[in-house]
Amino acid sequence: MGSFSLMHWMVVLVLVLLLFGAGKLPAVMGDLAKGVRAFKAGLKDGDGTPKALP
Repeated sequence: MGSFSLMHWMVVLVLVLLLFGAGKLPAVMGDLAKGVRAFKAGLKDGDGTPKALP
């Protein structure tokens, strides 16, 4: 039980491409980036009130 090898990462990449397709992958990553930005903005806000997403 150690770190993942290159072969493990290749299998994961193939599975992700099969599940989402090559065309949908940029959209999924863009949505993930928006979520991370919203999370960081929420941490910076600090007053406890939710902020509206752009």
